[in-house]
Amino acid sequence: MPAVTVPDITVLPRVAEPDPATTTARPVLAARPSPQGFEGEGFPVRRAFAGINQAYLDPFIHMDQMGEIEYAPGEPKGTPWHPHRGFETVTYMIDGEMQHRDSVGGGGLITNGDTQWMTAGSGLLHIETPPEHLVMSGGLFHGIQLWVNLPSADKMIAPRYQDIRGGEVALLSSPDGGALLRVIAGELGGHQGPGSTHTPITLVHATIAPGAQIRLPWNPAWNALVYTLSGDGTVGAERTPLSTGTTAVLGAGDAVVVAANGAQEARHGGGLDVLILGGRPIREPVAAYGPFVMNTRDELIQAFEDFQAGRLGVVPE
Repeated sequence: MPAVTVPDITVLPRVAEPDPATTTARPVLAARPSPQGFEGEGFPVRRAFAGINQAYLDPFIHMDQMGEIEYAPGEPKGTPWHPHRGFETVTYMIDGEMQHRDSVGGGGLITNGDTQWMTAGSGLLHIETPPEHLVMSGGLFHGIQLWVNLPSADKMIAPRYQDIRGGEVALLSSPDGGALLRVIAGELGGHQGPGSTHTPITLVHATIAPGAQIRLPWNPAWNALVYTLSGDGTVGAERTPLSTGTTAVLGAGDAVVVAANGAQEARHGGGLDVLILGGRPIREPVAAYGPFVMNTRDELIQAFEDFQAGRLGVVPE
């Protein structure tokens, strides 16, 4: 990790650091380790948002870190066919490959730094599997799947896709060159990422060199979360510890501060890798169960009835 990098970070545009004298670093409200489990046909995940109050997550619903795992030949696994309605899935493949198919004719391969943004909207069926050659050979598998809620006005829009190739993300540097910032969606310090979202959000993957620190501007009206993909460091002005699988919920302020420890385990020699994400809260009721995220219990019941009646599509031959 990571798949998308540059040989010389000093040539990248730099994000101006907010002035500590006139900005407030967001404090840490909670920092929680993520429980581990299995998804789909049995691939390992960390449940990044488990136990966190939905009010702190809004507009996000759920996030899994998939892997990081080195599969032996024959071991790679995916998901069976399953439905979605009422939200967007963001699948970010850091290393490895994942093949997608759905009931409305969409599909494709995401690999090594690619992101697939699927707006489920009114609903569809889809499946995510490792390609056959990867099943045969085995190999590294590591990625993130994030669920972004849709406001009630957009929950029943037609499904659509954005395929964001690794080379399309906005690559930026911290002022001192100590961190590589990949802006997948939204805006950071005047630099725009390629992802287009119904609910305004910012999603950044940062690699922070050992001993380096970032202080990023952040919209004070949005929430802010920091998830540790790998490595050790701290977050917030109070320097709350971070380690692999930790999710930090940040409070009010207009700057996000994250630092990498000077000493990292050998497998994290590149420093601290974190996802920094936040967005404008939707502030609507959330009724979520399984693969559906709606506003009311009646809408959830309707989603299950529509799925059972085949109105969300059928598995293609």
